[in-house]
Amino acid sequence: MPRSLAIGLIAFGLALVPHFAAAGDALQVTNARVPASDEIGVNLPLLMTIRNEATEADAILRVRCPFANFSERHTVDRGEGAPAMREVRSIPIPQGQTTDLKREGYHVMLLQTRQKLVDGEKFTCVVVFQKAGTRETEVQVTRTP
Repeated sequence: MPRSLAIGLIAFGLALVPHFAAAGDALQVTNARVPASDEIGVNLPLLMTIRNEATEADAILRVRCPFANFSERHTVDRGEGAPAMREVRSIPIPQGQTTDLKREGYHVMLLQTRQKLVDGEKFTCVVVFQKAGTRETEVQVTRTP
């Protein structure tokens, strides 16, 4: 490979590094919460607010929480008849907007809880975004999600 081409590729690669770092910093997860539960083995919604100030859209790909065996990304379909929850591959996070994950829209369902969840407890869950990468997020257990 000619030296000038190699230098050009390295310079191009270095120019991209700040962009990806800035994109990750431009995404904030706040107000993550899950309802309290006196039962073990139940399914509970994980709700949160995500502000995406990046120059491109992102998406939630996975969520892992220490108190649940699995998680699924859901939306509520309001087609014919009563609203129905359905699984989706990812949850879109539009650029330049705030997205609220809530029971009647997009949300993450935590499946098969491993323990009782007491009001006031806090846990750290991991949210994996397509572009912003992995985010550790504090989740509050609350009686009023």
